Amino acid sequence: MSQEFVIGLDIGTTSVKAIVFDMGGKVKAETEQLTKTYHPQQGWQEQDPDELERCAVQAVKMVMKKVDVQKEAIVGIGLSCAMHSLICVADDGTPLSRALIWSDGRSSAQAEKLLKTDGDELFRRTGVPIHPMSPLVKLLWMKETNYEPYHRARYFMSIKDYILMKWYGKVVADYSIAASSGLMNAETLQWDEKALELVNVKPEQLPEIVPPTEVLLGLNRDLAAELGFLSETPVIVGAADGQLANLGIGAIVPGEVAITVGTSGAIRQFANGFRINDRRETFCYAFTKEYSIIGGATNNGGIALQWLKELVKYEGSYEDFLRQAEDVTPGAEGMIFLPYINGERAPIWNQQATGNFSGVAITHKQEHFVRAVFEGITFNLYQIEQALERLAGKTETIYVNGGLARSPLWLQLLADIFGKEVYVAETHHSSAWGAAWTALVAIGKVNSFEEIKHSVKLSSAIIPNEENHRIYQGIYKKYTALVEDISIHF
Repeated sequence: MSQEFVIGLDIGTTSVKAIVFDMGGKVKAETEQLTKTYHPQQGWQEQDPDELERCAVQAVKMVMKKVDVQKEAIVGIGLSCAMHSLICVADDGTPLSRALIWSDGRSSAQAEKLLKTDGDELFRRTGVPIHPMSPLVKLLWMKETNYEPYHRARYFMSIKDYILMKWYGKVVADYSIAASSGLMNAETLQWDEKALELVNVKPEQLPEIVPPTEVLLGLNRDLAAELGFLSETPVIVGAADGQLANLGIGAIVPGEVAITVGTSGAIRQFANGFRINDRRETFCYAFTKEYSIIGGATNNGGIALQWLKELVKYEGSYEDFLRQAEDVTPGAEGMIFLPYINGERAPIWNQQATGNFSGVAITHKQEHFVRAVFEGITFNLYQIEQALERLAGKTETIYVNGGLARSPLWLQLLADIFGKEVYVAETHHSSAWGAAWTALVAIGKVNSFEEIKHSVKLSSAIIPNEENHRIYQGIYKKYTALVEDISIHF
């Protein structure tokens, strides 16, 4: 029997990646197409839907040219996409607006107002914190500012929904993309009546909600020829990148937490059913009818370290800059950093939040600031993890990927603060592999999502230093006290 392959198409904010995997998760070929973000006004972040669709086409086209396999050997394509995008679309499928992406902050005033009125109820119905990232809040901004594309729109959809509409003429959204819009009722898995009433949107203006394993067939032959695969090759709707990153790294059973830190960061865990906490610290987004993913995303990961490097005008390499912190003792000799330099999502969900150094003394040097920033971004993740434990039980194992996972210092610091063993995935394509695996589940090539564990290769465990963990527990109490104190000024 000839060897078979599957494609994971990962539509991110900075690039679109197409990866060809064999059935065991080994990368056969990969390509990347960089995307462009537009900033027409301060705080606005937009991308062109047609440019993104062509990036997706180009990525698949180039990876099919690069890989040395027959078209018939590609058994399916699964899609992964960043959450919280919103496009206004005309009846003929023409985009009336650019895609407002997750980092677009134009609706900050609407989010602040909503938090004082219907925010709690909407959070309890949808599982999505009230924040400018949410398409619900973006739609409220459109309504209140008489945004012309909003009034003319036949449909409102995400980037992934738009690409699938262009390819198949069907307007569908998987559970996770629908859930992360803030417009879906988390209990019924249908569009939420109260949320839609708030933004004056009808259910028929939104995509049909489908499971991530929904199979689309019959791609236009000309487009299939351009992409380089057969028109009958199944394309699977897939899911949001967060859910698929957990799946692709193998963090899919209770007690397993996945942490991804690059420029920004996220910590997530799968759970049965719908779970939210009263403090609104975490999100809860559906994945399938049975499973949701709970967690929190932070705006401030590696970007905080890069900011500090630029601030002090360090001219050496990024790696050398980070290594300065290696000889600094836990706690940075009394300095604590609140890492909200870029506003913040979890756990405080306040785009107006600002960063803060506390306990700065004349004895502190550059390396202490580096250490404090490392610790601050990790305490922020730990605070989210503590909320996850209250919802889903004790964390047993931590799986890590993302750019910061290349720093041995940070990996040990992560293990020490969390007091847990840490494992690093060998592949950095976890979302794409999760999308590809979802395709394999959908077409019956594998029996379950859980079987993916057999294909995931992890590093040896990074063991926490118990003495450092004890020290960090004391520092964490001071950190959370500072968070509570400074939050009243946001």
